[in-house]
Parts: sequence; structure tokens; C-alpha cells
Amino acid sequence: MGCSKWRAAFNFGHLKVQSKLSVFFTMIVLFTYLFYCLNGYCDSLPRPVYDQQTNLQNKLTLNYGQEASQEQLGAYNASPASLVRDQLSDLLNSDVPSNNISVANNFGSKKFPQAIIIGVKKGGTRALLEFLRIHPDVRAVGAEPHFFDRFYDKGLEWYRNLMPRTLEGQITMEKTPSYFITKEAPRRVFTMSRHTKLIVVVRDPVTRAVSDYTQTLSKSPTLPSFQNLVFRNATTGLIDTSWSAVRIGIYAKHLENWLRFFPLSRFLFVSGERLVTDPAGEMGRVQDFLGLKRVVTDKHFYFNQTKGFPCLKKPEGSSRPRCLGKSKGRPHPQIPSEVLLRLRDFYRPFNLKFYQMTGQNFGWD
Repeated sequence: MGCSKWRAAFNFGHLKVQSKLSVFFTMIVLFTYLFYCLNGYCDSLPRPVYDQQTNLQNKLTLNYGQEASQEQLGAYNASPASLVRDQLSDLLNSDVPSNNISVANNFGSKKFPQAIIIGVKKGGTRALLEFLRIHPDVRAVGAEPHFFDRFYDKGLEWYRNLMPRTLEGQITMEKTPSYFITKEAPRRVFTMSRHTKLIVVVRDPVTRAVSDYTQTLSKSPTLPSFQNLVFRNATTGLIDTSWSAVRIGIYAKHLENWLRFFPLSRFLFVSGERLVTDPAGEMGRVQDFLGLKRVVTDKHFYFNQTKGFPCLKKPEGSSRPRCLGKSKGRPHPQIPSEVLLRLRDFYRPFNLKFYQMTGQNFGWD
């Protein structure tokens, strides 16, 4: 009888030791996992679902060298990412150069963009992206990825790895203007996520075509004249729609292709003209569309008379204001007025259809 009691007590003690060891080893595994995740290694784990529509907003101003002020950081409600932000507050307000963000980039993970600027070329997409980068809730890729038109065979994981790291509450963006006119792009974007928000910056197609030609001419000085390229038959005045500078401006045709996959509610059409004359107003619409607080306002802009478009005022800690590159705002060549009139007549029915499709009158006629 005594032996039985001793044996039972021994077994009970043995179970308690086993239980403690199990808890101990479980804690080691958890802490190891958390350590690796905080250092970015979790990004290499396979992701079972590519349709990652999360309402991501950037609570940290780490956009390509832009520092966050305490006033901006304090304007947001607490979230699960607030602890990390608090730990980084000293870094953001230290004397470390604003372009040195390698430490902060170790936090968060890379996700597919929730919003893409899909077009159009020479419409103002670069300006829009630069203006958006001011916003503390936006992280954006600088270079154009061209994934959905040129590098789709590299796969979605390759594309995801191009994105900047984001914390919970941040929004990821990219811009590639050629997506809008690429026939396969709508289906490919839809395959990634049917919830993607799509931004199209449009501009008077006649002015856009001349700007497009001007850019090409700067790289190829021996290019034929605009009037020689725009007409398939100069005598009859038949427009050559195979020329890309003309084809891009047929916005209604390209939009029809996108509307086969995405409802109109997923699109925002930004006026390239108003982005110049009223950048704060257009940025207000963009921020509303993205579900962002209206942080980018008229206080961020001034008009550069030399370039003929708005620039960003001097950021804190910078010696000069931020304007787009010297290639922006280059003078257009003189085009005969009768050529422009014929081109405007050509675009008129397409413009009217585009107004009807979008419910917006852009005033190009």
C-alpha cells in the first residue's frame, strides 16, 4: 500500500515537470519566432492568399527621406503599431540624416499595393506620386515597376518584394502609367486583388500628345515632325491611331477594357490640368478616395513660374524646395494650328464618351 502511494506521488511530480518543460520550450519557440519576424525574416514565409485587401495606412513618416513631426505622429489614434512607433520616435526626431532609414525599414512586411496609379503617360502621374509621398500614411515605390505590362512572368512574389515595408495601418502604392493602355493589365491586376484602387491621371489628349512627342524628340533629335507622324494621310487629314502618342489619348477605349474587370467605384480620375492649377484641391479628392486624412493641403505647395507647375515647399531639414526634375516643364515645339485643330476634332467624340463613362466633364472641348 505504501509503495503504491509513493509511486503515484512520483508519477504526479513527473507530470508537473513535463508540463513545465513544455511551457518552457513553447516560450522559447515563440520568442524565437517574434525575434525573426521583427528582423524581417518572416517575409520569406509563403503567403497562402494573394488577395490582401487591407485598409493599410502609414502611421510613420518614413517616405523616401521625409521626416515626421511630433504633431503629425500625435494626430493618430493608438493602434497595434503604436508601440513600434513609440520606439522609433527618437530616431525620427534625432540628428540622423533624413534619408538614412535602414533601421526603420527592418520593421513591418512587404505587401501588395492597395492602390496603383495606372495612367496616363505625360498626364501628371509623377507629380501626383511625389505629392502623395508627403502624406504620413503613404509608402510608395519610387521607380515604375512595370510588373503588369513587362515583367509579369517574374511572378507575384517578385512583385511583392519590390514594395516598401509597411506596418499595420499603412498603405502601399506604386505607379506605372503604361498599365492603362496594356490590354492584359486589367485581368492581371484583378488576379492579384479585385479590391485594388485605381487612379488615372488624365489630361487634354491633344496637349498630352504634344508633350509625349516633345519627350521623345528630346531623346531622338532626328525624329520626324509632329505633323508628319500624326497623319496617316496628310491630304485627307486621316489621323494615324497606330502612333502611340495619339493612341494613348483615346481614354474611353482603354477604360472600357478596365471596366470589364473593375467597377467604376474602384477608379479615381484625376485632372492633370487641375493638378497644376489647384494641386491641393485635387489632392483632397485623392486622399478622400484612398481613405486618408487630408494632410496634404495648400500649405505644401507654391507655383514655380519658370517651370509652369507647382512645387513642394521646402521640407523641414532641407536646404531647398522639391520640384520635379529638369525634364519636366520643357518647352513644346511649335505645331501648326490647323494640325492641332484636326487632332482636336478627332478626339472630340472620344472625349465626350469618356465624360459620359466617368461622370466628369474635364473641359477639353
